[in-house]
Amino acid sequence: MLTIGVDVGGTKVAAGLVDEDGSIVARTRRPTPSASPADVEDVIAACVAELCDGAESPVAAVGIGAAGFISGDRSTVLVAPNLSWRDEPLRAAVSARVDMPVVVENDANAAAWGEYRFGAGRGERHLCVITVGTGIGGGLVLDGELFRGRYGIGAEFGHMRVSDSGRRCGCGQHGCWEQYCSGRALLHEAREIADVQRGYGKRLLELGGGRPEGIEAVEVTQAAREGDPAALDCFEEIGTWLGQGLADLAAVLDPGAFVVGGGVADAGDLLLAPAREAFDARLTGSGSRPHAEIRLAVLGNEAGLIGAADLARQH
Repeated sequence: MLTIGVDVGGTKVAAGLVDEDGSIVARTRRPTPSASPADVEDVIAACVAELCDGAESPVAAVGIGAAGFISGDRSTVLVAPNLSWRDEPLRAAVSARVDMPVVVENDANAAAWGEYRFGAGRGERHLCVITVGTGIGGGLVLDGELFRGRYGIGAEFGHMRVSDSGRRCGCGQHGCWEQYCSGRALLHEAREIADVQRGYGKRLLELGGGRPEGIEAVEVTQAAREGDPAALDCFEEIGTWLGQGLADLAAVLDPGAFVVGGGVADAGDLLLAPAREAFDARLTGSGSRPHAEIRLAVLGNEAGLIGAADLARQH
């Protein structure tokens, strides 16, 4: 059975035709229009039509992953900041355009499901997936079921508060986890070192064109891979916050494994090595309980698309 997965982001709409093994057999992508939700829905429908036209067998359903809060009945985007959507009836709007069943899911939940079914989480029925990018996204599978919460907006792990008077967060609170463990936090550390410890941060400054504000995440990763101590300190800081947060989640959720993905996680063990060390040291009852494995995600940017397509198939 073929289904279509659609990943709706702030800059692009990516869609793929996905088979029952989680393999993408055809792809398409288009820019995300900014004028109105109806324009985005037209683009989604156009992507679906293109993939259906090229499919060798009928397409059964469409799954859409969107960044934002999704209603408990998986029909309405309650709010999607990057798309300026409020109470948008996305399922009905797209279904009317494509004339087939449509499932709407939060993009991080869709990515978590993709890793659970076809990626690094295969075989683990209690799985916590963390995406470390500009912020922190998350998804949770409990006993083989995607956990959404009573109102459909659960697993927003990035907004756990880890400091009462900490850095201001875009959600309106202070001290959220993603302010200390994310791509934004990595840049904060690197630019601060380059600004106040210019000798120590010399290599970071070089890669940033001589200006702290010129440093980007890719340069921090490059410097760390070269063995630059300042860049390694940045990953040590971020990784330690990651391990601490995972230990807190383990105390509540007790998953069998964590899967860590997202752009910052592309650094691999630069991030995961300090995370595993901090997790082992700070896990409640560390010496008397099993330790969940911390794995690197394997599906990359296609996890959400693959997961959305499979959720449509399951539904």
